[in-house]
Amino acid sequence: MASDAPQDDAQGVPLSVKIRERVKAARARFHSNDNIAEFIRPGELDLLLEEVTEKMQGVLDSMVIDTENDHNTNDTARRVAKMYLKEVFKGRYVEGPGVTEFPNAEHLNELMIVGPITVRSACSHHLCPVIGRIWIGVMPNEHTNVIGLSKYARMAEWIMGRPQIQEEAVVQLADLIQEKTQPDGMAIVMEASHYCMGWRGVKDMDSKMINSVMRGVFLKDPNLRREFLSLIPR
Repeated sequence: MASDAPQDDAQGVPLSVKIRERVKAARARFHSNDNIAEFIRPGELDLLLEEVTEKMQGVLDSMVIDTENDHNTNDTARRVAKMYLKEVFKGRYVEGPGVTEFPNAEHLNELMIVGPITVRSACSHHLCPVIGRIWIGVMPNEHTNVIGLSKYARMAEWIMGRPQIQEEAVVQLADLIQEKTQPDGMAIVMEASHYCMGWRGVKDMDSKMINSVMRGVFLKDPNLRREFLSLIPR
């Protein structure tokens, strides 16, 4: 019987290198905001945690932090590694959430808005937090798949759980929702605070970034677009 445990067929080769080779062999992309779950075998994420912990310890050592005697940073390397792999960047390493789809039996064709959905991500330039809210507008048709409201939040969490820039994150989320629901039109607005501006650099805590994606009838019909934007409680 085949074992689900990862096989170490190349002693001494870091697991990250093996995963990278699988991705390259498939000619797939592995940018910071890409999902690579299909190239990670069962049990390997825990092994990757050990490798990242070791590398993070090296970073702390290079920053001349005495983690052996400082009780505050004694286990920081592992905590940070776990945070990155299994929490804030989890959307890179796990498969997307299951989305149960239902037929549009009542032929719903009126504007539906979901939000605000609180989202958390990280700027891919400095790995600083990006905290914001998203509103999603959907114009269904008789062929549109109806999905549960919580699934919109799950999809947003999965997409945002990667080092991102806001402009690309919203497009990725729009692509995913479009694929799952096939509506006549879809609109997304995201408003977020970027800690790469508030925590460093200009240190402006009050500025926010707002961007949108419009698809289908939202792009073609200015009245529908205005209706969606007017109904967002900002």
